[in-house]
Order: sequence, then C-alpha cells, then structure tokens
Amino acid sequence: MAPAPAPNPKSPALATLVARGYFEQASDLDAIDDALSSGMVTFYIGFDPTARSLHAGNLLTIMAMRVLQRHGHRPICLLGAGTAMVGDPSGKTEMRKILDQETIAENAAAFREQFSRFLHFDRGQANDALLLNNADWLLGLKYIEFLRDIGRHFTVNRMVAVKTYRDRLDAEIPLSFLEFNYQLLQAYDFYHLSQSYDCTLQLGGSDQWGNMIAGVELIRRMQCERETGEAGATCLTFPLLTTADGRKMGKSERGAVWLSGELLSPFEYYQYWINRDDRDVGRLLRLYTEIPLEEIDEITQVEGSAMREATRRLAFEATRLLHGEEAAEQAETASRQAFGGGGDWSAVPELALDVGEITLVDLLVHEHVQAFKSKRETRKRVEANAVKINDEPCTDPNRLLTARDQDDQGLRIKVGKKRFRICLVDSEAAP
Repeated sequence: MAPAPAPNPKSPALATLVARGYFEQASDLDAIDDALSSGMVTFYIGFDPTARSLHAGNLLTIMAMRVLQRHGHRPICLLGAGTAMVGDPSGKTEMRKILDQETIAENAAAFREQFSRFLHFDRGQANDALLLNNADWLLGLKYIEFLRDIGRHFTVNRMVAVKTYRDRLDAEIPLSFLEFNYQLLQAYDFYHLSQSYDCTLQLGGSDQWGNMIAGVELIRRMQCERETGEAGATCLTFPLLTTADGRKMGKSERGAVWLSGELLSPFEYYQYWINRDDRDVGRLLRLYTEIPLEEIDEITQVEGSAMREATRRLAFEATRLLHGEEAAEQAETASRQAFGGGGDWSAVPELALDVGEITLVDLLVHEHVQAFKSKRETRKRVEANAVKINDEPCTDPNRLLTARDQDDQGLRIKVGKKRFRICLVDSEAAP
C-alpha cells in the first residue's frame, strides 16, 4: 500500500515533490505518476479553520500545492468548516474544543488571502485553484441516509485499528462518538469532490493517512457498486516535520508561527527562520523556498559560521514568499541592525503591556514575551548573567520593573542574542 518512491518518476511534478522532500508515502505511486504525466490532475488538501490564521506547519502543504499547480495541475483548498464542528482527533490525546459557526466562518474568511499569496485563483486558467467549504454539503446531509449510503462501507473493526483511535483506546482516554465520525466525513469529502470536481488525488500530512485511505476505499466501493469506469482515487502524504531540537515544525518559543502579519510581524517571521538549527537549514530550504536544488546543495556544503549565509537565504526567501520583497528587505535590514552589534533598538518592534509594574521573572515568561518557557528556567538564566536591562546586566530575577525604568526607546531587554522592547502602560493610573 505504500511503495518506496520511484527513483526517477516520469512526471516532472512528482519528481519535484520527491526531490524536494515533500513525499512520504502513497496509496499507489505508479498510478499517481501516470496520472500526473497524462494531463491535468485535480487534487485537494483540507484545512480545518480552527484558528485565526494558517501557520508554518500548514505552509509545507501549501508549498507542495504550489509545486503541483506550477506543473499544470489544479488545487482545491478545502475549508473544513463542516468537519471543524466535529473536530479531527488525529494526533490528539483529548477532544478538540468545538467552535461555534460564527468563529469558524471568521477563520475561514481569513484563509483565502493567505492561500492567494502562493496559489493563483480566478485567472481564467484551467488549473486555477478552487476554494471550497465542506459545510456546503456536510451540513445538509440527512443522518439516516448518510448511514445507509456511506456508513455501511465502514467497519468498526477497521476504524479502531487506525492509530489515532487505537492510541486513545489503549490509553483509556475517552473517544467521543462525535470524533469517531470524523473519518467518515473526511472520506465523504473526497467522494463528493471526486463526483463534483473530478478530484482524484488527496494530499496531506502523514497523520492523516488512515482518514485518506478511508476516502480512497470509499470511492472504490462506491464505483464498484455503481459499476462505473471512472478513474480510481489515490492519496499521497507528506512527512510530519520535527526540527533538530525535537520541536514540531511551525512552533516557536512564543507559540505557532502564524502566516498572518497581524499575529506575527514580518520581522518576527524572519527571525523564526534565521534562528533555525544549522542541521535543518538544507531541508527547510528545499521545502520552504524555491531556490534551485543545485544552489541549495552548494550553499549548504559548509559548516560553522559559513552556514550563516544559507540561513540568511532561508529567512529572506521564506519571508519574501509570504510577505513580499519589500517586507523581506525591511525585515533583513532590521535584523542586521538589531542583532548585528550596532545597538540600533529602533528596528526592534515595541510590545506594549498593560501593567504598571512587573518583576523581571514575570515579564520574561509573560504570554506576549515568552523569552523562556518557565519561571524556573528564567531564574536560572538571569542568575547566570544572561539578561541585560537597558544594556546593563541584571542577575536579580525578582527585580521590580516600572515605567520609571523606561527611556525613550522603552524598556530594553536583551536575552542572549534576542532583544525585546517593552512599554509598560499602567491603564489604571491614567487620569
């Protein structure tokens, strides 16, 4: 069911996916290769709108969609406003929070603009990307008819064998009936898209393998039942990335690496990429930029400080793709000014906190600063002389900071190479 990648795929699109590291496994690699070589393939990836923005983890899948679209294939960005009302249990040890329809709609509306930075819509081309919402067909389903027509093709035996469900049951963690239905709904999405949009390929992260295979199998059973000669469905997964330090890709010390400039500024986005571990840079250049592979190999065949140029290219190109050339240049300039030893703090974004006074330890673990993960780590690092306040070393984690400690550039905190400009605002003291 999951053959090894062909050493030389005949399809340029599949060859690019394999060469750049997007490929992990497929339901039928030869069939996918044949289809991608024979004409335009319509494919889809689902995105549950459970947050206000997509993040860098989602971006890996969007970059893969961009590769396929550039090779002439048609992407469907499927917003899971319907399935978001159920909650995907994949990779979760507890039930996801169920969002109301208004919040889901607001989140879904924010995704289109982010997709359009990487994919083309409405150009009048055959492979223009489509933005669909599964609430349009899922919310109108009649439950008894759905069970009769779709549910009968699934066995509980096979469903509980899926790793997501098995892990929850083995650990005796509650698995709601609502979550148990998610696989059926995702499989039905694939079936609906195959019937309505001639979609024959589903892509997604490796944690979606069980759900995706369920969709492939459902389409096969429905086609056999109707004795149609339609082309079969296939699926392909991407690897779930973790960084050299064990973090899930798209996570930082401050939380998710958002694609929204409002949630994460271009400067902060640039900082995320330029602070990647040297061991990850080559792989990330292949996945998150469009630099030719030969050039990536050339600039990463170095060690130590010489890798800094490759890391800078990663940060600049990733920021340019998301926020544009001008924003990338500004972020790069600001980064050099802030961290290049010039002492220019004006380039570091200022963060306003609605507090009149705060201890250093509480400031450094504040949810909007998150210089360290815990108060214990903060105290240890402060006492080890790792923190400066307004360019002066501070080894007292309990030092009380107030607005009187600020100058015209705010409260300037330096933690190793990182810099924070804080403005303490005591709203209760205002007249």
